[in-house]
Amino acid sequence: MLDTETTGLDPKLGHRIIEIAGVEMINRRLTGKHYHCYLNPDRDIDAGAQQVHGISAEFLQDKPRFKDVVNEFIEYVNGAELVIHNAPFDVGFLNHELGMLQRERINHFCPSVIDTLKMAKEVHPGQKNNLDALCRRYQVDNSARTLHGALLDAELLAEVYLALTRGQETLNIEMDEVTAASASEQIVGQRELVILKATQEELEAHNSYLEALDKASQGTCVWKG
Repeated sequence: MLDTETTGLDPKLGHRIIEIAGVEMINRRLTGKHYHCYLNPDRDIDAGAQQVHGISAEFLQDKPRFKDVVNEFIEYVNGAELVIHNAPFDVGFLNHELGMLQRERINHFCPSVIDTLKMAKEVHPGQKNNLDALCRRYQVDNSARTLHGALLDAELLAEVYLALTRGQETLNIEMDEVTAASASEQIVGQRELVILKATQEELEAHNSYLEALDKASQGTCVWKG
């Protein structure tokens, strides 16, 4: 689960990443292996962006630059499936930072990227699907989220992602239960099956019918043994 904070909205205007955070999940369980760093962008931060994340240029002055952490960041995410809320935004910034260092794009290291915003829009069309709205919808406690912070947002995203995809698991469980119930009913049905044997009178009537049928067909009745 990956999240970034930036100096503004568009890397094409020279905006940069100032915070990166990731939390690792394997088999739908958090491993406790986190990645987190603040970055010096060597530029001012838009006032609107600072209102969102609360990170000031002064705070970042002594922080490393992206070039200083790029190798450890790539080592952390290499081969992983990235889960990002509004993935085009973060991927665009990551590709911009990597491109400035003449490095491969993020998809080279992480071929699969899941956009939970896109998923949420498909599951809840016409509704608010930002992270706060999804936390409320899925009863994920985001009371500590007074400002956007990459690490906290990545942790919240992990819980939201589990909630978004839990329906598929529930469906499979329900189908398994239905299948099991059907199989059980079949077994019970087999156990309760009653075989009715023909009476002697019925057998004699059946044989008489076959005799007549054999005579009418000039001895070609295949059911007469």
